[in-house]
Amino acid sequence: MVSLARKNLLKDLPRFLVAQAGIMFAVSLVTIQTGILKGFTRSTTLLIDSSAADIWVASENIVNFELTEPFPYVQVRQAQDIEGVALAEALTIGSGRWYSDGKLTTLRVFGFDPNGEMFRPGEVSDSAIKALNAPYSALIDRTNMRSFRIDQVGDTARIRQLPVMVVGLTRDTQSLVSSKFVFTSLVNANAYISSGFSAGLTCQLGDGDITCVNAFQRDPDAANAKVADPEPLKADAPVTYILVKAAPGEDLQTLKRRIESSLSGTKAFTKNELINSTQAYWQNRTGIGFILGLGAIVGVIVGMVVVAQILYTSVSENLREFGTLKAMGASDWDIYSVILEQALWMAILGYVPGLLLCWGMGTWTAATQSIVVLITPLSAVGVFGITVVMCVGSAVFAIQKVTRVDPGIVFKA
Repeated sequence: MVSLARKNLLKDLPRFLVAQAGIMFAVSLVTIQTGILKGFTRSTTLLIDSSAADIWVASENIVNFELTEPFPYVQVRQAQDIEGVALAEALTIGSGRWYSDGKLTTLRVFGFDPNGEMFRPGEVSDSAIKALNAPYSALIDRTNMRSFRIDQVGDTARIRQLPVMVVGLTRDTQSLVSSKFVFTSLVNANAYISSGFSAGLTCQLGDGDITCVNAFQRDPDAANAKVADPEPLKADAPVTYILVKAAPGEDLQTLKRRIESSLSGTKAFTKNELINSTQAYWQNRTGIGFILGLGAIVGVIVGMVVVAQILYTSVSENLREFGTLKAMGASDWDIYSVILEQALWMAILGYVPGLLLCWGMGTWTAATQSIVVLITPLSAVGVFGITVVMCVGSAVFAIQKVTRVDPGIVFKA
């Protein structure tokens, strides 16, 4: 039976190759769609996952990680005095505009304490983190260098009307659905977020001085005004999160309730809770999960149609052979096993090259486009299961044809 299954499978090589191409297309579409969905959802919470905070305290009106309301900096100091809190640090998030070589790029500014312990933006050196203590310094993800028109560490640009010097590069921080990320200190971030806009204003760093020149200003003294260092955060300065390190042995759920009762208008999350909440938002409330899932379903349907057509044609062309087997006493299951084995071989021979193609494409997109097609061992096994079900399900149509085979067909002219 095994040799018959292989014989039927390879009897018409062009048709076999067409079938495998259809299966490869289905496998690739399912793998890429699910991989993009997994990579996309993972990218939305990279900064949360890389933090050392046990609890994230946000506004009670939080929607997702980047969409929430700020609260005054004084609450960070209040959080430090709550029983069970070993350490509390602030994190602020805001929007801005990056100007370089006359080009504009939208960005998200993340301000944190460079001397703190709980927030670290991806893979970055300690020296780069410490360099953020300098006025108007920042880190960017290395995948955003082209977008920001930055060639190397030390290059300068401006955020709104203020200067910025890139003092280091991070890795594995950028969300696929957000503006480009910029990381800096709390005081620098507060200056960038609260600064206004000024048309034609350019700022430069040099020899410890920061000079801003406005092409539209006629006053030479005003045109060469020095930019003061950012001011320290005041009690009413807006921050977005309080990162909390729990005291040893402290129950996190109990500490969450204690924080929420002590800090009005706040809501506390463990790291996993904030990750799950943010990922669920992007998957379910934005329709992205539905769109990518619909693409995967289309791939499965296309694969099933191709496999079903190939197997049905193969059975139709070999009805006399199957009739001979029945006349010789072969059971229905013996006949069915030939078709099912054909379907399994088609699944395996279409799955392997399809997965390899997706892996290569995912490596290329991650390196050149900053788009992660996340293929995990679990998702690879899942796609293989879908491929097998797709091919075996398609074999049902061919099996129905065999069930009606009359052994007497062998003796007909």
